[in-house]
Amino acid sequence: MTVMERFDADSPEDNSDYGFALVGRVLAWLSAHYREQPSLGEVAQVAGLSTYHLQRLFTRYVGVSPKKYIQYLTLDHAKRALDESRSVLDAAFDTGLSGPGRLHDLFVTHESLTPGEWKRHGDGLEVNYGWHDSPFGECLIAATSRGVCGLAFNGVDDRNATLADLATGFGQANLIEAPNVTAAHAEAAFGTGQIHMVLRGTPFQLKVWEGLLRIPLGSVLTYSDLADRLGAPGSARAVAGAVARNPVSWLIPCHRVIRNGGTISGYRWEPETKRVILAWEAAQAEVQDFAH
Repeated sequence: MTVMERFDADSPEDNSDYGFALVGRVLAWLSAHYREQPSLGEVAQVAGLSTYHLQRLFTRYVGVSPKKYIQYLTLDHAKRALDESRSVLDAAFDTGLSGPGRLHDLFVTHESLTPGEWKRHGDGLEVNYGWHDSPFGECLIAATSRGVCGLAFNGVDDRNATLADLATGFGQANLIEAPNVTAAHAEAAFGTGQIHMVLRGTPFQLKVWEGLLRIPLGSVLTYSDLADRLGAPGSARAVAGAVARNPVSWLIPCHRVIRNGGTISGYRWEPETKRVILAWEAAQAEVQDFAH
């Protein structure tokens, strides 16, 4: 069974919900098979579409052709981005948050809990959560009445394990499955809407997370480079620890930090998910550069 066979073959490819989910599965399949350099026809066969419709649908949602996207999935691209980052990001850090326009609207605050809630380790606090489709596979979004407090990808294909991992940061909060509540957050997270994030972290963690928001779309840094740009040279290990504790994947782009030499590994939500996201962002960056 291919990854596409779970979809209704009669669904119209122009339907936005269908197209969004289908392209997400195509991205996942390409991540697993890009080393084979599949042809457009092979990818179209897996997707259950004609080559014409696949090319049109994929370009609409990703911004580049499947062939170009496969190129972005290679390690060489990550290495080139890493080399270019050494000069480009100096200016980015000086001028403020960079990347998609919606990132400018993300608000990082330490006051995700009231003093009383903090003292009670979240006891009595309600956190709604729901599972949603994304371009990078199924994702879990958690939110309080104040905003999004968690976003994780189900890379291990185990909802219980993914929820348990994300919930470790919520203390004794009351978790309520309410996808109807979190649907709007999912739409905004992977679209162009504004997102309000409420995060609980130490001052150092918040500093690192804000630093992640300054890494431009399509660029990557090493942990050492990020530590230097945060004014904390020699603290790469501590920076890596703070990056790993990021509770809102994708929104705070911890995927833009990689190991020396361009190695893509150690991602909390599976390395292949990280590779897919970086390739997608490289495509978006190219589209933006062309538009300007």
